[in-house]
Amino acid sequence: MAKRTLLDRLLGRPAATPRAVPPARKRIARGGPRAEYDGATFGRRAAGWRRTQRDANGELTPAVMAALRGIARDLVRNNPFAARGVATISNNMVGTGITFQVYRNGKIDDALNKKARAHFDTTNCDSGGRHDLYGLQLQAARTIVESGAVVMRRRWRRSSDGLPLPVQLQVLEPDYLDPSKDGPLASAPGANGGFVVHGVQFSPIGAREGYWLYNGHPGAGRTSSLGSTLIPAADVAHVFRADRPEMEHGATWLAPIVLRMKDFADFEDAQLTRQKLASAFVGFVAGEDDGGAIPGIQTEGGDAPVDREPLDFIEPGTFQYGRPGEEVTFSTPPGVDGYADYTKVSLRAIAAGLGVPYEALTGDLSNVNFSSGRMGWLEYQRSLATWQWAMFIPQFCGAVGQWMLDALAMVGEDIAGVTVRWTPPGREMINPSDEVKSSRDAIRAGGKTISQWARERGEDPDTFLAEAKADFAKLDELGLIFDCDPRRVTAVGNPAEPQAAPKET
Repeated sequence: MAKRTLLDRLLGRPAATPRAVPPARKRIARGGPRAEYDGATFGRRAAGWRRTQRDANGELTPAVMAALRGIARDLVRNNPFAARGVATISNNMVGTGITFQVYRNGKIDDALNKKARAHFDTTNCDSGGRHDLYGLQLQAARTIVESGAVVMRRRWRRSSDGLPLPVQLQVLEPDYLDPSKDGPLASAPGANGGFVVHGVQFSPIGAREGYWLYNGHPGAGRTSSLGSTLIPAADVAHVFRADRPEMEHGATWLAPIVLRMKDFADFEDAQLTRQKLASAFVGFVAGEDDGGAIPGIQTEGGDAPVDREPLDFIEPGTFQYGRPGEEVTFSTPPGVDGYADYTKVSLRAIAAGLGVPYEALTGDLSNVNFSSGRMGWLEYQRSLATWQWAMFIPQFCGAVGQWMLDALAMVGEDIAGVTVRWTPPGREMINPSDEVKSSRDAIRAGGKTISQWARERGEDPDTFLAEAKADFAKLDELGLIFDCDPRRVTAVGNPAEPQAAPKET
């Protein structure tokens, strides 16, 4: 309740109601609106921040994508650390290949599996005829890291082509997407209210309908590359790492480190040039003859000095005799103090920006012990598993699996209840003797299954168990007992007790 002031009582008027202060006036004297977060303040310390409210597609415009791709490709061509970073990510994410198994109602369908492998485990699946499925996976992974995305197109083939399945895969760079196709489709003939985002066409509810692809690579300079065609989304796989919601295109993974890599390369060039210039000057000869000619320089009359060679130089085993009064002073090239420390700091920042261990990027294992190496490798494995299961397998392998089933159906195969399962390559053990023992103990204690262990090693559990069953049956047939057979030998090497035959029910 408002109180009456002395003036109010003298004049006999009620107390004045306080006026609300507009939000716009709730400001401090300088520095803009008051913020509870230091990072939201506006001052000298916060100057230079680029604060934007654009969505992911507004920030990653076609011009920005083209610039980043060009820089990344230049770094991969000419910078050894950029080339190594792209190689280590793709090699570990795909490796020798993310293999597949064809299942029907939860069990391997041997007939369909054999037919699919006859096509995708050979170069029959490549439209260029050079790679099998796993070679295409590696090529796609490299393109994703370097260019930010990869486009894979399904190409149907005739039965007269003689392929096991009438389909082939074509891996393309993201440059094939036509960025000029952008905006709403309401004004187009027959449009249904959809829209296009830099070459990707969507329905009114945001589902991908198709991709506007150039007829050829826009950088090829051929007339066939002019113009673009809308390809249905069912025939295209657009694979990229979406770092933000509603992100429809990917940025090169080298984007956070391009400037740092350029600065580090300039630093190396400056140090090398510094040493070259310093080493070019071996020594200086000084004498008392002020008016004498300088060796190696022509006189005004055009004659060279005749008392010595035009150019003096030093080579191994040389004795140089100077004239009386001359003195030779050798140059002292500048050192490179701090070069190693700056190099390690820069390369660690580059490795962190790429998401790879410093040792994997540089090959420098000088300061690594077992514990630090294991911790770094385990963290890298988590990143690799995320890239595999959250990006590559759903987007790339998922499309291949669906196209595989469509091709099997086209040749008359029954695909009811058929699914495709993918298994990434296994990881090499850091300490096999301890890791195998711990896995064995975990399986015996019930904390891990044999199938789980097989998946960790990059093997399909059903295939592994089928091979184990066949091996044990072969051993029984030949009457052989090996220490690896838990039915006959215990963990400490003693004969196992014979198991009773299961009772009939």
